[in-house]
Amino acid sequence: MGKILIHEFVSLDGVMETPTWTFEFPFDPKMGQAIAGIMSDSKAILLGRTTYQEFAPAWSTRTAEDDPGAPFFNESPKYVVSSSLKSGDWQNTTILGPYDPDSIRSLKDQVDGDIYVSGSGTLVRALMADGLLDELHMFVFPIVLGSGLRLFPDGGPQSKLALTASESYDSGVVHLGYEPA
Repeated sequence: MGKILIHEFVSLDGVMETPTWTFEFPFDPKMGQAIAGIMSDSKAILLGRTTYQEFAPAWSTRTAEDDPGAPFFNESPKYVVSSSLKSGDWQNTTILGPYDPDSIRSLKDQVDGDIYVSGSGTLVRALMADGLLDELHMFVFPIVLGSGLRLFPDGGPQSKLALTASESYDSGVVHLGYEPA
């Protein structure tokens, strides 16, 4: 049974929406190594509809020469939680249908390795609420955006987490790794 590993870029005030603001910060190779470590045992990708629709055109045309992560994104099986999509154009895509915690539990049992999640805020919040998150890796950027979709909005359920990893980079970005407490 695989674990669900979540990787998010967030601002200091928790905004995760459209993270083009991360481009203001130099990409530290150590951060790339940390992200590669999260992906290393992952054998599948789980995404919400919005993130899938953003990732598919961005990643499907990239090669390993463009980005070392391209083979992982393009060759891995991709599972999409969506009540509106009926099919996916990106290779190796399966539409799971609307969010169903039992379907995700079944997927964890079926995948021979970990399952990688990035973005997909609505999905991440549901996974946490249903106790399906195994690891949360947040890369916190030193910027306050003031508005935007937050990873954990007001009114969400309380979740207690235990810190399992931390690392800072010259850019001011901090990697914080958590597991359910």
